[in-house]
Amino acid sequence: MQRKFNSGMITATSTTLAIGVLESAETRIHRLISENPVLIFGRPSCCMSHAMKRLLAAIGVHPTVIEVDDDEIAILRCRYTGGSSFPYLYIGGACVGGLETLVALHLSNNLVPILVEVGAIRTKLSNG
Repeated sequence: MQRKFNSGMITATSTTLAIGVLESAETRIHRLISENPVLIFGRPSCCMSHAMKRLLAAIGVHPTVIEVDDDEIAILRCRYTGGSSFPYLYIGGACVGGLETLVALHLSNNLVPILVEVGAIRTKLSNG
């Protein structure tokens, strides 16, 4: 099941992990991480997920957003995130961390090069 969230200029695809899916939550988590260059695991009303989406949209990235429940959060925390804070951001299949890490990457000018490397955004070609 997929839903579109429209909030101002942000459009993000959102899916749940369990509804209408025959694979286990853990298998689906692993598949989603490997299939999406920029992925946020969060909750629909989470202000930190919203802040992540806004920051990424401001630089031209529209992440896939997966809504998770408490059991799925536990799976993510134990096996995939190394205990980082929720919501969880993945870039290029690797857990980047939470909102604080995303903001720190952005402020240190390290975020865009990472997003370019994984193909989430393109660099402008010079005309020289």
